[in-house]
Amino acid sequence: MNLYENASSPSCSAPSSRRIYSSKVTKIARYLTILIGRLHLVQLFDEYLMKPIRQLIDTISQLASPQACLFTPSDLRAILPRHSETAFKTLLSRAVSEGYLTRLCRGLYLYEKANPDRGLILPHAAVKLRPLGLNYLSLETVLSDAGVISQIPMNRIMVMSSGRSGVIDCGRWGSIEFVKTRQRPQDLVGSIEYDPRTWLWRANVAQALRDMRATHRSLDLIEWKVAHEFV
Repeated sequence: MNLYENASSPSCSAPSSRRIYSSKVTKIARYLTILIGRLHLVQLFDEYLMKPIRQLIDTISQLASPQACLFTPSDLRAILPRHSETAFKTLLSRAVSEGYLTRLCRGLYLYEKANPDRGLILPHAAVKLRPLGLNYLSLETVLSDAGVISQIPMNRIMVMSSGRSGVIDCGRWGSIEFVKTRQRPQDLVGSIEYDPRTWLWRANVAQALRDMRATHRSLDLIEWKVAHEFV
């Protein structure tokens, strides 16, 4: 009797092993199905994002030029008006991470494929950042351009502004220093003129020197013999 019972034991364990194996296979198949489904959703989400990004970049490439390649979020928002604010911010972040746009500074994006004129990026950025109020190039920027001083920080422009003072870091492109002035436009008649290349008003040397004194800037680097030729 015991002999028959022992002989039958292996045959009893075989169906049990098959059931365990079948259960594991079912679990693996279910996991793979879920994984494939999630990957499909990720792919669909990527396609959902890439379609408007292509639309955005295609439109920018048609509008941009070496002189006009800076865009505010409002500029870009006008291209995709039907997207929600959250979706638009996600799309904009994706466009930057994918290298389609460069974040120049807070609130301003650069389209580098337009081959921008490096010397115009900072003044044009100043115009885009402060489109209203009084803003004009002055101080060391004007004096350096006129040869009155020979040393100023590289890749930095100084702008007298009716807005508050502050320095805007534009990364590898340089920086913009806004210096507050209480002067009114009518006070500057004959002392500033519009520069169509930079899109900014520009002080003459005499006004730049007055601004230097009014804002207590260092006068140590000024070549007074040269300055007197302009005053």
